[in-house]
Amino acid sequence: MPDVFPRSKDLPKQSPLFWVTHKDRYLRQQLIRDIEEDTNRCLVVYFTDCDHTNAQIDGGDDVHFAELLSACANKPVDLLLETNGGGTDATEKLCSMLRGMAPDLRVVVPRRAKSNGTVLTMCGQTIVLGAESELGPIDPHINGVPVQFILNAPDKFNAIEYQLSATAQQQTEKLARDLLSTGMMQGKTPAEIDEAIAKLATRNTYHSHGSVIDHKEAASLGFNVTYLDQTSELWKKFWLLRVMYQHDCPRGGYAKLFESAMISTGVEAAKPGP
Repeated sequence: MPDVFPRSKDLPKQSPLFWVTHKDRYLRQQLIRDIEEDTNRCLVVYFTDCDHTNAQIDGGDDVHFAELLSACANKPVDLLLETNGGGTDATEKLCSMLRGMAPDLRVVVPRRAKSNGTVLTMCGQTIVLGAESELGPIDPHINGVPVQFILNAPDKFNAIEYQLSATAQQQTEKLARDLLSTGMMQGKTPAEIDEAIAKLATRNTYHSHGSVIDHKEAASLGFNVTYLDQTSELWKKFWLLRVMYQHDCPRGGYAKLFESAMISTGVEAAKPGP
Protein backbone atom coordinates (compact mmCIF):
# COMPACT_ATOMS: atom_id res chain seq x y z
CA MET A 1 0.00 0.00 0.00
CA PRO A 2 1.22 3.57 -0.58
CA ASP A 3 2.67 5.61 2.27
CA VAL A 4 -0.04 7.63 4.02
CA PHE A 5 1.73 9.67 6.71
CA PRO A 6 2.25 12.52 5.94
CA ARG A 7 -0.52 12.57 3.36
CA SER A 8 -0.49 15.81 1.37
CA LYS A 9 1.43 16.74 -1.78
CA ASP A 10 0.88 20.43 -1.02
CA LEU A 11 3.96 22.40 -0.08
CA PRO A 12 4.06 23.72 3.48
CA LYS A 13 2.98 27.29 4.14
CA GLN A 14 6.15 28.04 6.08
CA SER A 15 9.39 29.00 4.38
CA PRO A 16 11.49 25.97 3.43
CA LEU A 17 14.26 26.63 5.96
CA PHE A 18 11.79 27.24 8.76
CA TRP A 19 9.75 24.13 7.93
CA VAL A 20 12.83 21.91 7.73
CA THR A 21 14.04 23.20 11.08
CA HIS A 22 10.70 22.40 12.74
CA LYS A 23 9.52 19.44 10.65
CA ASP A 24 9.72 16.92 13.52
CA ARG A 25 7.28 19.04 15.55
CA TYR A 26 4.95 19.49 12.57
CA LEU A 27 4.78 15.74 12.02
CA ARG A 28 4.13 15.02 15.70
CA GLN A 29 1.40 17.65 15.80
CA GLN A 30 -0.21 16.19 12.69
CA LEU A 31 -0.41 12.84 14.44
CA ILE A 32 -1.82 14.52 17.55
CA ARG A 33 -4.60 16.00 15.40
CA ASP A 34 -5.27 12.59 13.85
CA ILE A 35 -5.64 11.04 17.32
CA GLU A 36 -7.94 13.85 18.42
CA GLU A 37 -10.19 13.15 15.43
CA ASP A 38 -10.41 9.51 16.54
CA THR A 39 -11.12 10.23 20.21
CA ASN A 40 -12.96 13.57 20.14
CA ARG A 41 -10.69 14.57 23.00
CA CYS A 42 -7.96 17.19 23.33
CA LEU A 43 -4.55 15.48 23.48
CA VAL A 44 -1.67 17.00 25.46
CA VAL A 45 1.75 15.46 25.94
CA TYR A 46 4.27 15.57 28.78
CA PHE A 47 7.25 13.54 27.61
CA THR A 48 10.51 13.20 29.51
CA ASP A 49 13.53 11.60 27.87
CA CYS A 50 14.01 8.96 30.56
CA ASP A 51 16.70 7.07 28.65
CA HIS A 52 19.23 9.86 28.07
CA THR A 53 18.58 12.44 30.81
CA ASN A 54 17.91 12.63 34.53
CA ALA A 55 15.07 15.13 34.05
CA GLN A 56 12.35 14.93 36.68
CA ILE A 57 8.99 16.46 37.46
CA ASP A 58 9.99 19.84 38.89
CA GLY A 59 8.74 23.26 39.90
CA GLY A 60 9.02 24.67 36.39
CA ASP A 61 6.55 22.25 34.81
CA ASP A 62 3.42 24.05 35.95
CA VAL A 63 3.89 26.94 33.52
CA HIS A 64 3.96 24.56 30.57
CA PHE A 65 1.00 22.55 31.89
CA ALA A 66 -1.01 25.75 32.29
CA GLU A 67 -0.40 26.68 28.65
CA LEU A 68 -1.39 23.24 27.37
CA LEU A 69 -4.50 22.92 29.52
CA SER A 70 -5.71 26.48 28.88
CA ALA A 71 -5.95 25.62 25.19
CA CYS A 72 -8.21 22.65 26.08
CA ALA A 73 -10.72 24.60 28.16
CA ASN A 74 -14.17 22.95 28.35
CA LYS A 75 -12.96 19.87 26.46
CA PRO A 76 -12.28 16.32 27.59
CA VAL A 77 -8.52 15.81 27.82
CA ASP A 78 -6.10 12.97 27.19
CA LEU A 79 -2.67 13.35 28.79
CA LEU A 80 0.03 11.23 27.17
CA LEU A 81 2.62 10.83 29.90
CA GLU A 82 6.16 9.52 30.15
CA THR A 83 8.28 10.25 33.23
CA ASN A 84 10.39 8.56 35.88
CA GLY A 85 8.88 10.81 38.56
CA GLY A 86 10.23 13.74 40.53
CA GLY A 87 9.46 16.06 43.42
CA THR A 88 6.26 15.53 45.39
CA ASP A 89 5.62 19.25 45.90
CA ALA A 90 5.86 19.85 42.13
CA THR A 91 3.67 16.81 41.47
CA GLU A 92 1.05 18.09 43.90
CA LYS A 93 0.90 21.39 41.99
CA LEU A 94 0.43 19.60 38.67
CA CYS A 95 -2.28 17.41 40.18
CA SER A 96 -4.13 20.48 41.42
CA MET A 97 -3.96 22.01 37.94
CA LEU A 98 -5.07 18.84 36.18
CA ARG A 99 -8.04 18.45 38.51
CA GLY A 100 -9.01 22.10 38.17
CA MET A 101 -8.41 22.56 34.44
CA ALA A 102 -9.15 19.09 33.05
CA PRO A 103 -12.04 17.61 35.05
CA ASP A 104 -12.67 15.01 32.29
CA LEU A 105 -9.18 13.49 32.12
CA ARG A 106 -7.73 10.24 30.82
CA VAL A 107 -4.04 9.51 31.28
CA VAL A 108 -2.34 7.52 28.53
CA VAL A 109 0.88 5.72 29.49
CA PRO A 110 2.41 4.08 26.42
CA ARG A 111 5.62 3.08 28.21
CA ARG A 112 6.21 4.31 31.76
CA ALA A 113 4.97 6.66 34.47
CA LYS A 114 6.99 5.78 37.55
CA SER A 115 7.05 7.05 41.14
CA ASN A 116 5.34 10.46 41.20
CA GLY A 117 4.46 9.86 37.56
CA THR A 118 2.13 7.18 38.91
CA VAL A 119 0.67 9.81 41.24
CA LEU A 120 -0.04 11.98 38.18
CA THR A 121 -1.99 9.12 36.61
CA MET A 122 -4.26 9.17 39.66
CA CYS A 123 -5.61 12.53 38.46
CA GLY A 124 -7.50 10.78 35.68
CA GLN A 125 -10.87 9.08 35.72
CA THR A 126 -9.20 6.24 33.84
CA ILE A 127 -5.73 5.17 32.68
CA VAL A 128 -5.11 3.87 29.17
CA LEU A 129 -2.45 1.15 29.22
CA GLY A 130 -1.03 -1.39 26.79
CA ALA A 131 1.22 -4.41 27.03
CA GLU A 132 4.30 -2.16 27.12
CA SER A 133 2.98 0.13 29.85
CA GLU A 134 4.21 0.27 33.43
CA LEU A 135 3.39 2.23 36.55
CA GLY A 136 5.41 1.98 39.75
CA PRO A 137 5.41 2.27 43.54
CA ILE A 138 5.08 5.78 44.99
CA ASP A 139 7.09 5.30 48.20
CA PRO A 140 9.01 8.54 48.93
CA HIS A 141 12.76 8.82 49.42
CA ILE A 142 15.05 11.19 51.32
CA ASN A 143 18.60 11.51 49.98
CA GLY A 144 18.09 8.29 48.07
CA VAL A 145 16.93 6.31 51.10
CA PRO A 146 13.35 4.98 51.19
CA VAL A 147 11.58 6.71 54.06
CA GLN A 148 10.11 3.41 55.22
CA PHE A 149 13.66 2.20 55.93
CA ILE A 150 14.22 5.27 58.11
CA LEU A 151 10.88 4.89 59.88
CA ASN A 152 11.61 1.22 60.56
CA ALA A 153 15.06 1.92 62.01
CA PRO A 154 14.75 5.16 64.02
CA ASP A 155 17.86 4.41 66.09
CA LYS A 156 20.01 4.49 62.94
CA PHE A 157 18.98 8.02 61.89
CA ASN A 158 18.76 11.37 63.63
CA ALA A 159 15.50 12.91 64.84
CA ILE A 160 15.26 15.41 61.96
CA GLU A 161 15.64 12.68 59.33
CA TYR A 162 12.95 10.67 61.10
CA GLN A 163 10.52 13.61 61.16
CA LEU A 164 11.23 14.43 57.51
CA SER A 165 10.53 10.81 56.62
CA ALA A 166 7.27 10.75 58.56
CA THR A 167 5.98 13.92 56.92
CA ALA A 168 7.07 12.76 53.44
CA GLN A 169 5.15 9.52 53.94
CA GLN A 170 2.10 11.41 55.16
CA GLN A 171 2.22 13.85 52.22
CA THR A 172 2.39 11.06 49.64
CA GLU A 173 -0.38 9.02 51.24
CA LYS A 174 -2.65 12.06 51.65
CA LEU A 175 -2.18 13.14 48.04
CA ALA A 176 -2.86 9.63 46.72
CA ARG A 177 -5.91 9.22 48.96
CA ASP A 178 -7.39 12.57 47.91
CA LEU A 179 -6.93 11.78 44.22
CA LEU A 180 -8.13 8.18 44.27
CA SER A 181 -11.15 8.78 46.48
CA THR A 182 -12.41 11.55 44.19
CA GLY A 183 -11.29 9.95 40.92
CA MET A 184 -10.86 6.46 39.55
CA MET A 185 -11.56 4.75 42.90
CA GLN A 186 -14.54 6.92 43.76
CA GLY A 187 -17.21 4.66 45.20
CA LYS A 188 -14.68 2.23 46.66
CA THR A 189 -14.63 1.87 50.44
CA PRO A 190 -12.01 3.77 52.45
CA ALA A 191 -10.52 0.39 53.39
CA GLU A 192 -10.10 -0.57 49.71
CA ILE A 193 -8.44 2.76 48.93
CA ASP A 194 -6.15 2.52 51.97
CA GLU A 195 -5.17 -1.01 50.95
CA ALA A 196 -4.12 0.19 47.48
CA ILE A 197 -2.15 3.09 48.95
CA ALA A 198 -0.45 0.82 51.50
CA LYS A 199 0.75 -1.40 48.66
CA LEU A 200 1.97 1.49 46.54
CA ALA A 201 3.52 3.72 49.22
CA THR A 202 5.56 1.14 51.16
CA ARG A 203 8.01 -1.66 50.39
CA ASN A 204 5.72 -4.30 51.86
CA THR A 205 4.25 -5.41 48.53
CA TYR A 206 6.59 -4.00 45.90
CA HIS A 207 10.12 -4.50 47.20
CA SER A 208 11.85 -2.20 44.71
CA HIS A 209 11.04 1.38 43.77
CA GLY A 210 11.43 0.28 40.15
CA SER A 211 8.95 -2.58 40.43
CA VAL A 212 6.73 -2.93 37.36
CA ILE A 213 2.99 -2.49 37.78
CA ASP A 214 1.44 -3.57 34.49
CA HIS A 215 -2.17 -3.18 33.37
CA LYS A 216 -3.33 -6.33 35.17
CA GLU A 217 -1.64 -5.33 38.42
CA ALA A 218 -3.01 -1.79 38.17
CA ALA A 219 -6.53 -3.16 37.71
CA SER A 220 -6.07 -5.47 40.69
CA LEU A 221 -5.20 -2.42 42.82
CA GLY A 222 -8.59 -0.95 41.94
CA PHE A 223 -7.47 1.48 39.23
CA ASN A 224 -9.89 2.10 36.37
CA VAL A 225 -7.80 0.72 33.50
CA THR A 226 -8.66 0.84 29.80
CA TYR A 227 -6.45 -1.77 28.15
CA LEU A 228 -5.61 -1.44 24.46
CA ASP A 229 -3.73 -4.35 22.91
CA GLN A 230 -1.24 -4.22 20.06
CA THR A 231 -3.97 -4.70 17.43
CA SER A 232 -5.79 -1.52 18.47
CA GLU A 233 -5.44 1.19 15.81
CA LEU A 234 -5.67 3.87 18.51
CA TRP A 235 -2.91 2.22 20.52
CA LYS A 236 -0.72 2.03 17.42
CA LYS A 237 -1.10 5.80 17.00
CA PHE A 238 -0.32 6.48 20.67
CA TRP A 239 2.74 4.24 20.39
CA LEU A 240 3.94 5.86 17.16
CA LEU A 241 3.62 9.29 18.73
CA ARG A 242 5.56 8.13 21.78
CA VAL A 243 8.34 6.67 19.61
CA MET A 244 8.57 9.97 17.71
CA TYR A 245 9.29 11.74 21.02
CA GLN A 246 11.83 9.09 21.97
CA HIS A 247 13.62 9.69 18.67
CA ASP A 248 13.26 13.48 18.50
CA CYS A 249 14.19 14.50 22.05
CA PRO A 250 17.89 13.51 21.97
CA ARG A 251 18.26 14.74 18.38
CA GLY A 252 16.87 18.12 19.40
CA GLY A 253 18.75 18.28 22.70
CA TYR A 254 15.57 18.21 24.80
CA ALA A 255 15.08 16.65 28.21
CA LYS A 256 11.32 17.30 28.12
CA LEU A 257 8.67 18.22 25.58
CA PHE A 258 5.27 19.70 26.38
CA GLU A 259 3.07 19.53 23.32
CA SER A 260 -0.41 19.69 21.86
CA ALA A 261 -1.81 20.17 18.37
CA MET A 262 -1.02 23.90 18.51
CA ILE A 263 1.60 24.32 21.27
CA SER A 264 5.12 22.98 21.59
CA THR A 265 7.65 23.80 24.30
CA GLY A 266 10.93 22.04 24.89
CA VAL A 267 13.15 22.02 27.96
CA GLU A 268 16.77 21.64 26.95
CA ALA A 269 18.82 18.78 28.35
CA ALA A 270 21.59 19.73 30.75
CA LYS A 271 24.91 20.19 28.99
CA PRO A 272 27.75 17.91 30.13
CA GLY A 273 30.35 19.60 32.30
CA PRO A 274 33.90 20.39 31.13
